[in-house]
Amino acid sequence: MPLPPWIPDLGSLDLLLSVAELGSVGKAAHEHGMSQPAASNRLNRLERRTGLALLTRTTTGTTLTPVGEAFAAWARDVLRPAQVLASNVEALRRSRGARLRVAASLTNAEYLMPRWLLVLRHDHPRLEVSAVVANSHDVCDRVRSGQADIGFVEMPTVPQDLSHRQIDTDEMALVAAPTYPAARRSFPLRPADLLTQPTLLREHGSGTRDTFVAALAGALRTGAPKLPYAIELGSTATILATARAGGGIGVISARAASADIQNGSLVRLDVPGLRPIRALNAVWLGAAPSDSAMHLVELAHQLRNAPDTALR
Repeated sequence: MPLPPWIPDLGSLDLLLSVAELGSVGKAAHEHGMSQPAASNRLNRLERRTGLALLTRTTTGTTLTPVGEAFAAWARDVLRPAQVLASNVEALRRSRGARLRVAASLTNAEYLMPRWLLVLRHDHPRLEVSAVVANSHDVCDRVRSGQADIGFVEMPTVPQDLSHRQIDTDEMALVAAPTYPAARRSFPLRPADLLTQPTLLREHGSGTRDTFVAALAGALRTGAPKLPYAIELGSTATILATARAGGGIGVISARAASADIQNGSLVRLDVPGLRPIRALNAVWLGAAPSDSAMHLVELAHQLRNAPDTALR
């Protein structure tokens, strides 16, 4: 049942009890960090809303009327649970401030997050940090369930029930061994050719897979394409090893493939019309994350173009 509109706010009740305890509107105002006129206006409004004369004002101070005494007794019963609530919320806030639980997708966790956490540790040496690596959909689930204070994902679209901020972008690369037939062609692959090739993909729920499938659908101008020759692999390392062994075309973050491309164990395949680029986002539940989580988000954004040697 909705409360009637004349029910006073908790702050006004608390102010009234301070007047009863201290015997002065001025002293109660000081206790609550407000001016005496502001406190008087608030108490006058309380009397108007309830339709009761609660206070007797004299030149020597302010006391409660008999009606005010009864009203104050009821107000104490209302305020006790509110004070317990305030105390427990403060305890939760202190707990949130002392630890930070992070969930991150593979690309974020392996290639970016170590730098973020190193700087975060420098800025907050006493902060307890724990990190879990999962695919992007699982990261979102952990944030929703309260198992993570902040998440970092690499998916084409962030779920609408989560708040987010883009921290960086990541380009996908198609790679194969130099001896692989598709790498030895004298002309580039077409997007449609990928439907007939063994593609090495991460599992369903991975942002890497989702980004590639969405980009391929856009290039083909179709719905989600069927990939009958796709091989599902559970980690970046396994995709790279399988591609190096000639097992197919690896679909992977360009960051993850850069070392193999530089040393020649893999080559990057050119597919005109297909350039899958994804946003890397921080996600959290509610309007704003904890202060330590927001600090990590700020660091991730600031360090997006910093070389490894720029670490503090």
